[in-house]
Amino acid sequence: MQKKLVTAIALTMGATLSLEAFATEWNVSLWGKRRAFTEHVEKLAELVEQKTDGQFKLNLSYGGLSKNKENLDGISIGAFEMAQFCAGYHPDKNPSITVMELPFLGVSSLRQEADISMAVYNHPAAKKDLDRWNATLLMPSPLPQYNILGKGEAPSTLKDFEGLAVRATGGIGAAMREVGAVPSSMSASEVRQALDSGVISAASFAPHAHMSFGTVEVGEWWTTNLNPGSVNCPVVVNSDALADLSEEHREALLSSVDESLDHYISFYENKTMARWWPTLEERGIKQVSFSDDALAAFRERVAAPAAKAWLADMQAKGVDGQALLDLVESELAK
Repeated sequence: MQKKLVTAIALTMGATLSLEAFATEWNVSLWGKRRAFTEHVEKLAELVEQKTDGQFKLNLSYGGLSKNKENLDGISIGAFEMAQFCAGYHPDKNPSITVMELPFLGVSSLRQEADISMAVYNHPAAKKDLDRWNATLLMPSPLPQYNILGKGEAPSTLKDFEGLAVRATGGIGAAMREVGAVPSSMSASEVRQALDSGVISAASFAPHAHMSFGTVEVGEWWTTNLNPGSVNCPVVVNSDALADLSEEHREALLSSVDESLDHYISFYENKTMARWWPTLEERGIKQVSFSDDALAAFRERVAAPAAKAWLADMQAKGVDGQALLDLVESELAK
């Protein structure tokens, strides 16, 4: 979209130059720092540059272009060409893809999370939803089941969560509310400070985020098997920018998605998780596990009511929520 044009020189020389002869650069809005959560975007940038001999570059910015909760707004006005965001940060802006944030969906692996997310992204209801923001869903950032790390006395039963102030977004927040916790939605970069100041006593994160944003440095306990769900954090592109790409550059971008996701999943499973368990042991963080009966009761109490409420909300918003939920359930059954 951003072409390095040298029109004046071309006119002076009397040359007829093709726009495609000049490099294309896209700005990409991320946040935090390079970590497991952004490895697919890093890989995408590497592949795109390789495939185009440096003629198409993705300039990755960690926090320099926008606040993370405003990335979708930035995409909509063309402030940058690509961005990452999390659906739970602003569910009213992207209701369709919040289907992936419903609690206790039963997703069992990062690969399954990626495959189902892509199926949702390609559904007409999701495309229509994101069209309102001039955004095209490119790829997910598949995350494992979130668990909770906290300070203070560790819970030994689900009843012990009553009154606990916990950072939890989307469906995970809904699940925590069902067991009496007090969930609050805040961006990842705000969580450590909130823990330090006592605004919250616990945080629901994927393992990489607990390490990247420093919550593991102050945590005293961790739930090993609560597994209430995950968040959905897509990478999107500005639809006009995508349409403006040359056929060669568009192919370089789109053909690199699968390899980028493969790299991401391998990195998360083989590097991030390999660090996580030793980190808990080294820091003496108590690992809390709940009984199968307690977890089954938790799922029964939360899953169906959350799905019912979500469907009613989608109907009110004019989104075909039933079709999206049916799609997810059919993908899970494969």
